[in-house]
Amino acid sequence: MNNTLLKVNNLKQYFPIKGGFLGRTVNHVKAVDGVSFEVQEGETVSIVGESGCGKSTTGRAILRLDEPTEGEVEFQGADLLSVSKREMRKKRKDLQIIFQDPYASINPRQTVRQVLSEAMTIQGVAPVKEHDTRIRELMRTVGLGEHQIDRFPHEFSGGQRQRVGIARALAVDPKLIICDEAVSALDVSIQAQVINLLKKLQRELKLTYLFISHDLGVVRHISDRVIVMYLGRIVEIGDKKSVFDNPQHPYTKALLSAIPSPEPGKKNNRIILQGDVPSPINPPSGCRFHTRCPFATDKCRTEDPMLRTTEDMQKGHGGACHYMEEISSGKRQPSYS
Repeated sequence: MNNTLLKVNNLKQYFPIKGGFLGRTVNHVKAVDGVSFEVQEGETVSIVGESGCGKSTTGRAILRLDEPTEGEVEFQGADLLSVSKREMRKKRKDLQIIFQDPYASINPRQTVRQVLSEAMTIQGVAPVKEHDTRIRELMRTVGLGEHQIDRFPHEFSGGQRQRVGIARALAVDPKLIICDEAVSALDVSIQAQVINLLKKLQRELKLTYLFISHDLGVVRHISDRVIVMYLGRIVEIGDKKSVFDNPQHPYTKALLSAIPSPEPGKKNNRIILQGDVPSPINPPSGCRFHTRCPFATDKCRTEDPMLRTTEDMQKGHGGACHYMEEISSGKRQPSYS
């Protein structure tokens, strides 16, 4: 049985909006609003949702790249939000991140040797005299040549730069890596190569991933469990098979219906959501999805649904909808098609 590596409880990330002559806080952007989940050692948990749902902000808040407003983040039994910034810097040896844009996240004035050596120096993972040997090993591990060590970022392709980003994360021997849209900026063929590399590294190095993405095809390939977010909240969570084969929340159903069918000529029953995503500054009352949900009632507009399971769900699979049973059984029909 795997051990719990990361435990997030009621995590909130509100960004203040300043206004007026004195620059006082007049409101907040509620980017993440009460998110709770766990990540077990050795597994890949993916967070999916539309742009602006709070998935990337959740990853940044866990690492305290943005200081969370409220909540608990427990890593290996220690509360990350209660430690000092200096202690948190030491904790980041075990918690690394791969950013979406491999060019913007790497110092363009440093060679690969300098980028990787700097990471090891800051965390003190190896004596300086051993850096060169370790850097060459890292280059081989991520599929790059040793002759590329002294090149600058602009001398690499996008896929190669992302491999450098992966090497930098691996340089300090982390236990958990947050992949923040790590393949979304790459060509499809390169995406497959990087995803297969990440899976290979996970097996060999016993890594744990929190994989943030909007690409459900990639998520289905790499994940063990899936978290679906909408407007700062979790609306469904479960193992990959349960979520993809038996989605319970109307939002999850709509997302999955947008995945192109691999079979030529076969058309999906596409669910088109009406309207736009509401503003996280003033999110809707009750269920946050009710403004776009074809099954919404007055209850949805006033009562916030809890994350729960139904008889159709497997253990560990939960959704936040008042009418999951009725929708699944066909007793409740949409108000529009």
